[in-house]
Amino acid sequence: MNPLKKVYCRTFQTVLKLSLPFLPYRKPKIVGSVKALPDIIRENKCNNVLIITDAGITKLGLTKRLEKALVDHEMPYTVYDRTVANPTTANVAEALQLYRDCKCDVIIGFGGGSSMDCAKAVGARIAKPKQSLAKMKGILKVHAKLPLLIAVPTTAGTGSETTLAAVITDANTRHKYAINDFPLIPRYAVLDPKVTLSLPQFITATTGMDALTHAVEAYIGRSTTYGTRKDALKAVRLIFENLETAYNDGSDLTARRNMLHASFYAGCAFTKSYVGYVHAVAHSLGGEYDVPHGFANAVLLPYVLEAYGTRIYKKLYRLSCAAGIVEKGTPRKVAAIKFIEAIRDMKKSFGIGDTIKEIQEEDIPKLSKYANDEANPLYPVPVLMNAKELEYFYRILMEKPQEESQIEKMEQEE
Repeated sequence: MNPLKKVYCRTFQTVLKLSLPFLPYRKPKIVGSVKALPDIIRENKCNNVLIITDAGITKLGLTKRLEKALVDHEMPYTVYDRTVANPTTANVAEALQLYRDCKCDVIIGFGGGSSMDCAKAVGARIAKPKQSLAKMKGILKVHAKLPLLIAVPTTAGTGSETTLAAVITDANTRHKYAINDFPLIPRYAVLDPKVTLSLPQFITATTGMDALTHAVEAYIGRSTTYGTRKDALKAVRLIFENLETAYNDGSDLTARRNMLHASFYAGCAFTKSYVGYVHAVAHSLGGEYDVPHGFANAVLLPYVLEAYGTRIYKKLYRLSCAAGIVEKGTPRKVAAIKFIEAIRDMKKSFGIGDTIKEIQEEDIPKLSKYANDEANPLYPVPVLMNAKELEYFYRILMEKPQEESQIEKMEQEE
């Protein structure tokens, strides 16, 4: 990246960090069970619910406990379950029409990040009916109160129940973009482990590593606060202690509950401190090829950490200690390498590879431009990279590299 662009990016990020204490961040109120929602809805003087979810969730019957609770309280509801893995503007338009036709006054995003992102975007369109989603792209373009918005995560990973972001894919161009504004933060987050019990192993793994990516990128960035560092470390500890158990024994309620809380803490961390190039690259892959976001993050994470090099050794040392990988006093370089190796080992144990087969060489310049436009100047990454430099990550994912690994290079550094 050229020097002038670097100065611009760092100045932008510094101003944003200095403004953090004055911005209206808030954490959603935590609810322990979907059975508590009817009373909460009535307390907020609402009584007609739109549940936004996906076909897989309804097929598994995960909404049944919520639906029964609503029926028992004689509360009308409608279900929209056509949300796709990377929610599109078409999904939002369909759900919005349903909200209006059924005269709903509360939205429940029920599912993974896709369902919650769709719910947020529907809320934004209700709040600003004359403005398209494309015109809300970026930061602080909504600035209007949404209907009552409740998030019920069925995966422990996206953190969408805590964030001010909704990531949407244009149905025509396939361009994926984020809408970021404080009204998009859900009012309530329902951390109910029972709705996660039916998750397949692979989804448990990739969403858990999505949460890990959130915590790590928030922690190693340059816009952390005491609170976000604390939340990120807590999330990393919980993930390393519980993800493997949740993966191997999906019926373990304690592990499932701890993973939901890990996702929540990681979400709180990156909502304020933002993410980095792992997310920027992953979003472009999701938009172009429908690569699941958690899977893309899991594959990318060790490569991006390696590319940052010595700049993040100190922070990776602290993460490594929090994860229980090394003891305090371990040399920073050793701890950093072991942390990245632990992520690779975790991926391997979950059957997550090192490549993304959908990537096409001719698409790389376009994809890297999307990633550059998303990340710069917003994301306070440890090392700035331009679009040309970001092309490296797409190419390394196309096939398993045969040359000396980055880990080996790190080990040989003086």
